[in-house]
Amino acid sequence: MINRRMNRYYYSNSIKNFIKEDITEIIGQLAINNEFNLEQNQRDAWIEEIRILRTALRTFEGSIYLEYSIPRMGKRIDAVIIIKSIIFILEFKVGEKEYSAHAIDQVYDYALDLKNFHEESHSQYIVPILIATNANNVKQEIALSDHQDKTFIPIKCNQNTLIGVMEYICKMDDGNNIDSRRWETGRYSPTPTIVEAAMALYNGHSVHEISRSDAGAQNLKTTAQAISDIINISKERSQKSICFVTGVPGAGKTLVGLNIATKNIDKDNEMYSVFLSGNGPLVSVLREALTRDKVKTERERGKKIKKTEVASEVKMFIQNVHHFRDDCLVDDTKAPIEHVALFDEAQRAWNIEQTRNYMRRKKNISNFDISEPEFLISCLDRHKEWAVIVCLVGGGQEINTGEASIGAWIEALNKSYPDWHVYISPKLTDTEYTASKALEKIQSRENVSYDENLHLSVSLRSFRAEKVSLLVKQILDMEKENARETLRSISCNYPMVLTRNLKTAKNWLRKNARGSERYGLIVSSNAERLKPHAIDVKSPIDPIHWFLDDKGDVRSSYYLEQVATEFHIQGLELDWACVTWDADFRYTDNGWLHKNFCGDKWKNVDKTYRKTYLKNAYRVLLTRARQGMVIVVPEGDLEDPTRKPEFYDPTYCYLKDIGFKIL
Repeated sequence: MINRRMNRYYYSNSIKNFIKEDITEIIGQLAINNEFNLEQNQRDAWIEEIRILRTALRTFEGSIYLEYSIPRMGKRIDAVIIIKSIIFILEFKVGEKEYSAHAIDQVYDYALDLKNFHEESHSQYIVPILIATNANNVKQEIALSDHQDKTFIPIKCNQNTLIGVMEYICKMDDGNNIDSRRWETGRYSPTPTIVEAAMALYNGHSVHEISRSDAGAQNLKTTAQAISDIINISKERSQKSICFVTGVPGAGKTLVGLNIATKNIDKDNEMYSVFLSGNGPLVSVLREALTRDKVKTERERGKKIKKTEVASEVKMFIQNVHHFRDDCLVDDTKAPIEHVALFDEAQRAWNIEQTRNYMRRKKNISNFDISEPEFLISCLDRHKEWAVIVCLVGGGQEINTGEASIGAWIEALNKSYPDWHVYISPKLTDTEYTASKALEKIQSRENVSYDENLHLSVSLRSFRAEKVSLLVKQILDMEKENARETLRSISCNYPMVLTRNLKTAKNWLRKNARGSERYGLIVSSNAERLKPHAIDVKSPIDPIHWFLDDKGDVRSSYYLEQVATEFHIQGLELDWACVTWDADFRYTDNGWLHKNFCGDKWKNVDKTYRKTYLKNAYRVLLTRARQGMVIVVPEGDLEDPTRKPEFYDPTYCYLKDIGFKIL
């Protein structure tokens, strides 16, 4: 059966026709649709898979799909088999004698991807099977997972036991037969992590392929198009433009920026763009993830490539904003090579004081008297014809000393750049962006326009519950009744539980996470009295290992030994998170108490901006999980004056009263 249109698979057919079809025809279609050079080992693997499948499927009726694409993960499923109401996900390891933990997670991930993101698979039985062709027979329990979503725990087979397993499972069928045509054209609405999204975009997928397509998330694509339009107009009219894109936590601001950067990655093209972030962990993790993925992909294709070569290429379009700034200092007249600069979390750029202090201490420049936003605008303003700055703005995300808020960018425009065209999200006037006063000063300019398409209103991070960011806002704003109602509306899809025992929380994480779903411990950087629980915020972590390494590495988040703080995890995410709540941020009936541990006791935080940072730290921590979260509020210790139960009990009772399920 020849594909006449673009499909997500290389080959499809009925099982009956697949068994009868000449093997050279099947291999031919796989080869034609294969986007890479066909290596001999890949051809041999396909031949062996086809042989095994023809033997195993001879008594069944249904449909078969070979090399089925999972764009979110940048991978392809070896075979998807639909029989009655059951979807079999088959991953072959031809010639392998062992069932590796990595391969088991791999096939589980494929099954979960279809379960979570493919509309026609949501309510169906999904059976992941790992086939190590030369492995010994193993005894195992064939069972559904505890999540009650009709997904089986991965099953291990060799080439001889596959048929028996499939026959056994088909006897359990109790649903309506799947319409294969409807299934294969069903809507695929993925929600990738930022790491997955970066890898997919870098590998040539579009934002349309790796983002949801439901009505609630349509504005992700609309916003991406709005920014592209501004860039094109600016180039055509030889004008300089800046646009401010807002969004709720997890709405895809970084994804939008990466989409533009990867579309214009050729440095010889006039549209060449750079993605800039002051978030060191985010930059490091994304760079390393792209580098590892590219090296692995190229080596699998048989191409010899050095990691340093790939890293150098990746480094060009994902840069630390401070390095970009410092490069522009070297020659203060030369325009950067990029005409388009995308600043992630632009509100975190430094104010005048922070910038001045840095320049004096680190660069020996004593007369530097402008903010970081003003200097960054000046860098792009050096272009004689056109330039575009895209500021990706998070509300309530300032967490560190010297962060200027987005108002500093607008003040710089008003002060020094009257000719720049300004495109603004209407939501920038909201109080959480602290830009209202600056916006008032710029209203009289003719070249200012508001565009509602520059706001991302739906959280894509928590694909199981879009209202998590709203719930967190209500909790932090002490809107108990509203929080209670919001929690009630999302709890069935997004587990959020409360405990006073860290060991119980860790067990909950391990039980709920499936496949390679990432989980970890996260705490406030001020959580200094969690040491009795083996949590030391002063013990540094390497974000690359923590976010990217696998379950066997003690430095990874999976090991639940090292903790990340708001500084490590802002802009990134986990599937399942454990937030351990210390006495630095305490609930009272009269408002939150903000504390800092100094010496041997807790002291009040009095400065307004530091109170804001602490509140925002918990906002960041509580909005990192995509699938579910456990909050630990320790019981305290009567014998320890720094951990009195009264420091913790009110916060625990507040969350309990809101309705969090108690573990």
